[in-house]
This record gives sequence, structure tokens and C-alpha cells, in this order.
Amino acid sequence: MAEIIQKDGTWVFDGDALRLTPGRDKNVGLLRATLGELLVPLGALAGVSFEHGKKSGRLRLRLRDGADPLLHATGGRLAEPHDPYQLTVESDRYGVAEYFVDEVRGALLLDEVPSGPVTAYLLPGPSVPLSAAAGDGTVSFDGEHVRLEWNWKTEDAKAAAGARTIPVAEITAVEWHPAAGLENGHLRFTVRGAATKAPPKYDPNAVELWGFKKDPLMALVAAAVQARLPHPSAAGGTEAGPDAPRIPEQLTSSPVEDDHDALLRRLRELGELRREGVLTDEEFTMAKQAVLKRM
Repeated sequence: MAEIIQKDGTWVFDGDALRLTPGRDKNVGLLRATLGELLVPLGALAGVSFEHGKKSGRLRLRLRDGADPLLHATGGRLAEPHDPYQLTVESDRYGVAEYFVDEVRGALLLDEVPSGPVTAYLLPGPSVPLSAAAGDGTVSFDGEHVRLEWNWKTEDAKAAAGARTIPVAEITAVEWHPAAGLENGHLRFTVRGAATKAPPKYDPNAVELWGFKKDPLMALVAAAVQARLPHPSAAGGTEAGPDAPRIPEQLTSSPVEDDHDALLRRLRELGELRREGVLTDEEFTMAKQAVLKRM
């Protein structure tokens, strides 16, 4: 087991998963503090790194594309104090941080965890019910319905229709943009049959954000909704559905190409199927031996 305890938070790795707990330091962002402890399975990781600095360093986790609904909903736009996958490390703990990185990297190699995208979320997203008030409205989500309520700062044209309740089944997309410079941010829900190009301040399915302290909490609502939408890999369109695992060709009647890169890719796919519980240990061993023979 590897563990690093800092004012910014505590990270623990037990060989199978990483437990990320935010600290109570004043510099910990509101989003991280509200999100609380995260359990990240090893199979969701694409990599880990440690960056040295003069006064402090930084541990960073890189997740596989499509593994976390929070990262998908925010599009990599979370600022440093709010990013749960970064940890500030004090200079006297650089050695511990480097050991932590070595342990995680070793486990990734040993388990042959691929770094490519996944076809289903490996993290559940923020727990519900959830509510956040920022900008020109309040958004609540109970797991089935999104409710939008307006305040005195809302444009009359948008507030005139009153509060809105949207079934999650009618939502086709969700996006969160933070305010940047003189440009306002927003949380917008795309509703089936009601797509619009109206600015967020006039869109009844959007909350306009002005860059205040509670804005990042809207990202948690976005992530909770995103976790209940079809996985982004479904955009490619497969009859098996968004959560269906990719079955390696050596487990079907399709011919197998004896290309070295293709065989390595199949090994990674086999490891992913075992971790997802699709293959038993015995089935994994047999299939892996078959691929190794071809190599």
C-alpha cells in the first residue's frame, strides 16, 4: 500500500484502487470539498505523474477517456483548486510522492491496464439528490428530474415561464463552461426536440454563470446528469448499446490478424474484459495464451 498525506488531501493506493480524500486546507476548492472522497479503480487510470516545484510539487492522475462523467461534463475545464485529480505536495514529501507514482505505475504495468478510451463509465459520478445555486438560477437533480428555478437576477424573458422540470430521459446532452475573463459561463441542458442557439441568459434550459465562488458546484450537477445519459462511446452507434464491452476477435468466429500491434491491442482488451467481470480468470488465461502463441 502507498499513502501520501498532505494539507491539500490524502491519497491512498491499495493495489486495486486509489482513494482520494480532499484536505481541509483553505486552498482546497469548493468543488473538491463538496464532492468528498473519490474511489478511482485502477482500470480507470491512463497514467500518473509527479511535477517538482521550488516550493511545492504536484501529483496528477490522468484518467482514461470516458471513464469519469465529471471530466466528460467539464471537458477538462476545471481550474486547479477544483480538480480532484491533482494533489499539492510539500517539498519535504517529494520522496513519498515519487514512491507513490512508482507503485501506481507498477500496478498499471502488472495488470496490463490499457490507456485507451473505455466504453462505460468506471466512476459513478456525484451522488444525488444534488442542488446548486449560482448565477441566475438554482438547479436541483434527484436522479430522474432536473429542476431549474430562477432568481431576481434572471432575465424577464427567461423567468416569465417560471420554474422548469425536465425528465432526464428528455436530456440529450449537458455542458458546463466556467466564466473566463469578461465571458460568462453556463450550465446548459440540451432537451430533445428543443435545441436552441439562444445565449444562456435567455435559454430556459440553461443557467448563466458569472464567475462567483459557487459556480463550480454547477459542474457537480452536470456530472451527475451526465452519468445517467448514454455513454459518449454510444455516438458511434452500436446495436449492443453504450455499455456493451468490445469482444476481442479471438473470442468470436471472425478471423484474427497476426499483426503484432493488433495482438497487443487484443491483450489489453482481454485484461479489460476480465476486470469488468465479462471473463473469468480461467477464460482470460486461455484466451491470453492463445494470443501469446500467435505472437
